[in-house]
Amino acid sequence: MKAHYRVNIERIENDLYELRKFGFNPEDRGIYRPGLTEIDMQSRRWLMDRFRANGLETRMDGAGNVIGRRGPDGRPAVAVGSHTDTVPCGGMFDGALGVIAGLECIRVLNEQGIETVHPVEVISTSEEEGRFGGMLGAQALVGALTPDWIERAESADGELLKDALEKCGLSPAGVLRSRLSPNALLTFLELHIEQGPVLDKERIPLGVVEGISGVFKWLIRLKGKADHAGTAPMNMRSDAFMGLADFAHEIYRIIDENGTEKSRLTIGRVELKPGYAHTIPGEVDFTLVGRDLDESVMLALAEACRKVLSSIARKHKLMFEYEERSWLSPQNCHPSVISYFEESARELGLEYKKMPSGAGHDVQFFSKIMPAGMIFVPSVNGISHAPDEWTQWEDIENGANVLLNTLIRIATQEQPF
Repeated sequence: MKAHYRVNIERIENDLYELRKFGFNPEDRGIYRPGLTEIDMQSRRWLMDRFRANGLETRMDGAGNVIGRRGPDGRPAVAVGSHTDTVPCGGMFDGALGVIAGLECIRVLNEQGIETVHPVEVISTSEEEGRFGGMLGAQALVGALTPDWIERAESADGELLKDALEKCGLSPAGVLRSRLSPNALLTFLELHIEQGPVLDKERIPLGVVEGISGVFKWLIRLKGKADHAGTAPMNMRSDAFMGLADFAHEIYRIIDENGTEKSRLTIGRVELKPGYAHTIPGEVDFTLVGRDLDESVMLALAEACRKVLSSIARKHKLMFEYEERSWLSPQNCHPSVISYFEESARELGLEYKKMPSGAGHDVQFFSKIMPAGMIFVPSVNGISHAPDEWTQWEDIENGANVLLNTLIRIATQEQPF
């Protein structure tokens, strides 16, 4: 197939601005559309109206996923989409772009009279941003949830997931019933802004995602002795902060010796105790998050961090302990989907970069049960999850064209995989 189909960028732009109205705060210009809230449900009803207006058989499942379908029954569908919920004070592109671009693909199929061998579905997953600690919609669709987790899941402000579901007219039982039947989907394709600076800085219009990085999270404690900042000699201290500082300086060496260019180690939250200006910190609690696309590299990074922290603790006369709070394995995108994206990009004359995703996305769950893949478009200055999140319309058009032509390439074949 020669890639030559084009989206209408003005329609995408109009839809994104319409969707932006749901939860937009004119004071800080951020969008407040948390998953499983009334404003989120209003936006989902708006989206369902948009789907129906373009001829899609439309439904909302028991988890709040909005699904629109075009094409014949009896075959697995080619699915495109992302999510439309936002973080507090978020931007207008994160997630929403993938859903609206999917809707635009449907419009082009309709206008061009393209009949596909496989049906096409546009999916807007629910509660992707992790308000309750997961990616509810995608996890529900792939059967990755349990009744116990749904019963216990709670937001940072203390709202139980089961209560939020009830307010939205949904239920825990409905979430569990949302699991896809075997072979319901042939593939899942996701278009997303990069949410990082690489493509923008390197002036590359498209990223073809190789996989979603695995993530481990530790809670670490270094415990020494609180003492008077004026009377305790420097060589007689058990300063917990100095242990943290030494470890922070070791991070680049740890990655150089045990990681790859795709490795990340981040100290994200620090609490010093007792936290008084004239007292030597007797304890420091902090988080460490590690990422890589290779699980063996993740294991090597974790072991190196443990050894370095143990050594630093001995040097500063500290007690070292840690708790592993989570370990998520890397999830590779399917080689065939990657190839389809690359072929479409080449035929459209677009330069692209193969790259990992350091952030989590819906595609990582779909990848567990079907061929799936993802493409990125640049984020200006790498900014996301903020009001000044922005992607140039030209880049959005390029990414949507690659999505469209890849979708057509796959959906018009009897056996694309």
